[in-house]
Order: sequence, then structure tokens, then C-alpha cells
Amino acid sequence: MSEPQSRPAPRVRRARRARRRARHWKHRLVIITYRTLRWAQRYLPPGVRSLVGFALIGGGLLGFLPILGFWMLPLGIAIASLDFPPLRRRLERWLIDTRRRYHIEITQSR
Repeated sequence: MSEPQSRPAPRVRRARRARRRARHWKHRLVIITYRTLRWAQRYLPPGVRSLVGFALIGGGLLGFLPILGFWMLPLGIAIASLDFPPLRRRLERWLIDTRRRYHIEITQSR
């Protein structure tokens, strides 16, 4: 007869649950960032993209204020880099790699 499997300690279960939750939120954050950058690339003209990017960077620098957040800084840098060819190539490689790694569908659902 086989011995019954013992359940891990509650501390171990909580740690596993926390890791799963962190992976889920990281996955969601990457997908939202990917879709936002693709949307900006498709629907915003180049000059407006730069303005939106710099506005997000400025809001990110003021991230300690209640409405603004530090999340705006990297997103603003990414959107502004869409207008600069050397940075755009690097960002494009990251987007392609991200799409492959996270199996993001190319078609957008509306």
C-alpha cells in the first residue's frame, strides 16, 4: 500500500498561491502594455505619439501625486520611442518577442 501524501504546510501553500498570483499579474501587465503600444502605433500620428509619450513621462515624474502614477514613466518612454528609429527597432523586437512568449493574439477583440 502506498502512504498517503501529506499536504504542504499552510505557509508553503500561501507562498505558492502568491507566486501564481504574481505570475498572473505580470502576464496581464505585459498584455496590457503590448496592446497599448500597438494601439498607439496604429492610431496615433507620429507627432501626437511623441506628445502623448512626453506627457506620460511628465506624469510619471509626478507619480507621487494621488492621480498620477509611476507606471506612466515606462509607458511614456515606450510610446515616445515609437517615433525614433533606433529605439523603435529595439521596441519592435521586444513586442515581437513578447507576442511569442505570451501567445498574444494579433487580432484585437472589440
